[in-house]
Formats: sequence, structure tokens, C-alpha cells
Amino acid sequence: MRRHHFEISDREDMIRILNSCRIGRLATLDADGYPYITPVNFVFYQGCVYFHCALQGEKLDNLARDPRVGFEADHPFAYIEVGFNPERNSCRAHQFFQSVVIRGRARLLPDGDLKTAALNALLAKHENNEDFLPVTEDSPGYRTCHVVEVTPESMTGKKDLAQNKPQNGRREIAGRLVRRGGPGDLETVRAMGYDPDSLVSLQPGGRE
Repeated sequence: MRRHHFEISDREDMIRILNSCRIGRLATLDADGYPYITPVNFVFYQGCVYFHCALQGEKLDNLARDPRVGFEADHPFAYIEVGFNPERNSCRAHQFFQSVVIRGRARLLPDGDLKTAALNALLAKHENNEDFLPVTEDSPGYRTCHVVEVTPESMTGKKDLAQNKPQNGRREIAGRLVRRGGPGDLETVRAMGYDPDSLVSLQPGGRE
């Protein structure tokens, strides 16, 4: 990665990001050699990516020809619009984010214990609890879907939360986000490592 200060080197951090993302993007190669990108609901379970799909489709045709895939998931944070900075410099418009990119190989799981476990892990993630009737091999629809397993051969992460800026600059950005208070702004402040309440002094009327 060219800009090393944005690199996420801790595998556990990358797994945390994957666990926080509901949608990922699978890249396969079509018959003409072009990348074919498909958004999928997924779960990262026991070191692999799993998703379910129909029994037929272009991505399955692509996987049958070449099991090599790319997979990406990202979590967008606050957008810094032009008017966010006093000088209104258009070149400073910016999107904060964190992401994970995987290169690996995909395979279809046969019916059985692993397919069943992956489907239940997928449900638990997206239901955000385990209060559902577990999937079994006898469940309706079990045999009318495929589960695809992506085994990573490499995994890289990237995060942009202004960590390349000096501490006072980051704190100023965080304070402005607290003042703006838009969707995702406080989440971004916390991801930057600040407690929004501790930045009250940077708000109009606040005190040190």
C-alpha cells in the first residue's frame, strides 16, 4: 500500500470491519475476462467469507471457469463536504471510511454440516441476534440455494480517519463533526478515538 499510514495491519481489526459490514462485493471473471462485480449479503465465519445465492447465475458460471475471486467490504463514515472547511477548498472534500479487500478462491459447499452452520451464522449476523428458528437440512429452501465459501489467500485493510494529520488537526475536525451533528458524524468521532462529550469545549458556548 502506497500510503502506509492508512494501512490496517491487525487481522483482528480487519475481521471487526468485516463483521460490521452487511454488504460485500464479489468480483469474478466473466467469459471475456472482464471483472464481474456482485453485491452479496455475507458473513465472515471461521476464517472464510460465506454467502448464499440461487442455484444458477452468472457469478456461478464464472466460478466454474475460474475459482479466483476478489472480495471487498467497506464501512463509510462522515463525508467532509466543501463547506466543512472555512476556506471552502474543493480539493479538501473527503470521505472517511474503512475497508477490507480479500483475494482468494471460492467453492460451492455441499449440503451438510458446514453449509448449515454457514447459513445459521449468516442469519445470526443479519438478524443481529439468535432468536430465530435454526436452519437445518430439512428447512424449506435449503436445497434450492447454494452457499459459496471464499477462502482468503491475502487480506488487506485500509482506514482513513484523518490519522495522517497532526493531533490538533484531527481534534479540530472531530470538534467540527460534533458541531455539525449529521448522520454518522458522532460515529466517526468515536472511530477517530474521541469521546464526543469531551469535545464540548470546541463547540460554541463550550468551556475548557
